[in-house]
Amino acid sequence: METLTLAPVDPQSRILSAVEDNAIDALKAANGLQISAGQYSDQGVKGSNEDAIGIQIPSGLILTTKGAVAAISDGVSTAEAGAAASAISVSNFVADYYSTPDLWSVQKSSTQVLTALNRWLYGLGQDYRDARRGYVCTFSALVFKSCHLHMFHVGDSRVYRYRQGVLEKLSHDHTSFVGKRQYLTRALGLDVKVDVDYKTLPVAAGDMYLLITDGVHDVVSDVDIEALLHRYKQQIEHTNADGDSNSISAINCDQFCRALVDKAIAAGSQDNASCQLLHIDALPIKNIDEVYQSLSKLPFPPPLSVGMTLDGYKVVDVLHQSQRSQVYLVKDVAGGLMCMKTPSVNYLDDAAYIERFLLESWVGNRINSPNVVSIIDRDCEKSALYYLTEYLAGQSITQWIKCNPTPEVQQVLELLKQIESGVRAFHRKETLHQDLKPDNVLLTGDGRVKIIDFGSCYIKGIAEITTPLQRDVILGTADYSAPESVLGYRITQKADLYSMAVIAFEMLTGQLPFGGNQQQCKTLQDFLRLKYTPSYEINPLVPIWMDKALKKALSIAPEQRQADSCEWIFEMTHPVTIWQESTKKSPLIDREPLLFWQSLTVAFALLALLLALF
Repeated sequence: METLTLAPVDPQSRILSAVEDNAIDALKAANGLQISAGQYSDQGVKGSNEDAIGIQIPSGLILTTKGAVAAISDGVSTAEAGAAASAISVSNFVADYYSTPDLWSVQKSSTQVLTALNRWLYGLGQDYRDARRGYVCTFSALVFKSCHLHMFHVGDSRVYRYRQGVLEKLSHDHTSFVGKRQYLTRALGLDVKVDVDYKTLPVAAGDMYLLITDGVHDVVSDVDIEALLHRYKQQIEHTNADGDSNSISAINCDQFCRALVDKAIAAGSQDNASCQLLHIDALPIKNIDEVYQSLSKLPFPPPLSVGMTLDGYKVVDVLHQSQRSQVYLVKDVAGGLMCMKTPSVNYLDDAAYIERFLLESWVGNRINSPNVVSIIDRDCEKSALYYLTEYLAGQSITQWIKCNPTPEVQQVLELLKQIESGVRAFHRKETLHQDLKPDNVLLTGDGRVKIIDFGSCYIKGIAEITTPLQRDVILGTADYSAPESVLGYRITQKADLYSMAVIAFEMLTGQLPFGGNQQQCKTLQDFLRLKYTPSYEINPLVPIWMDKALKKALSIAPEQRQADSCEWIFEMTHPVTIWQESTKKSPLIDREPLLFWQSLTVAFALLALLLALF
């Protein structure tokens, strides 16, 4: 088949258009990644070309949030549908990768796409008696995002990096020998599950990354490839001194790919030969002043009072004021009520604060759940920095707890299910809320739960973007924050799970767990000294099996909690399973972690003393 080319060979049309997002100047300010790329494929001595290659380098916001992609695939020769498999893999990977949520990390986006691709190819191959004769292909892809490279590899195509005159192979061939014949041990479409190698590395300006199929590396040695790259690198540096570095570099990349493929065919390659070369021309800017200028395009609005108007929105009430922000109840010209959040003038010259404020509305627009407050995105231009959300008439869970000192357990469970549903919407977008507390959960008049406030969110996809800003580490309220968050350890979705369990305990008992002493904890030893009082001792209506699920979610060590919020809410609502588990005596380290470590320390001390004496 013909080689699939997603990126035009013409360097002038290599950069694709992208939809700009006006609400995300903070991210675009950090965007300075420039890549030149070239690719070439030849069927060689074979009657058809079963390789597929594709490069996509978008511009604007998409380049910042998703990055640039290069993919190469080789249809397995023994597979009758190998050519179709390679074409499907490259085209669908590139298209589907850019269709994944902006909030996802590169690893999650790519893994999800590759898992689906592999299952599709494997399913198509079931029409063949032997899966190896169906839709099977190798696959290697590079995603360049900000200042990092993400590599995904399965099969025997290869990925190299050329840096400062040295060629290094980044991939590992998934092959084995049976007698004198070499076989693939891993490939897309070979089995219902596929193990794809993943690696992330920092990139540097001037790096060159090479992707080649076995039709090239089987006959051209690494030494010869390195020598050819060195010669072309010198040409790039020489010509860039006199002209447009990007276009000249791109042309040289195309020339190199053709030269390497021609060299492989001349050396007697018996397979299709394909090559891709990407040159890192520039990396994102590091100048804090440039970033601040981009962030401060809109002025901070002054403090507003009832009766004042901003962009046609009249202030009806002041709902919240703090050192960091203000929230107003406003009414538009049609009489509709909504909430307006504005930044505090205390942070007028704080670029990191402005970036985080801008990200709040951007994240909110991408969290789609009936249990999360909705951002109101209007097309009209703004004269100042603010964003709008739906207005929710009702009460916070803090107020609900005061009004319901002895609630029905089933009523609490119904509310917790909605809270978990909202939190799950964050987690599905690889976003942590990080400030779950009763004040940030609203209950509307018709019984709907809404999670509010995106100011402390951690977004995995955004965290991958390099910026010169020193981003704030926003900690949640001490009483509701997981120990690992307070101690500065790595946080995961289990941190939000812990916060939900604290809220659940308070809703059921009217009190905070651990006697309300958690806010005083500053060290791991402080947390280990906390004493858990079962919820059923405070509220006899709470079943013992439900308290087991609560206690597990409130474990100091994250690995001892439930796997995720879904598992927790399941345990909170299914007594039989939890009751069976609760009848098993848990180990001492789970029941009394401080006593366990103290006993272990004493035992080691005695052992050391005995060794010293005898």
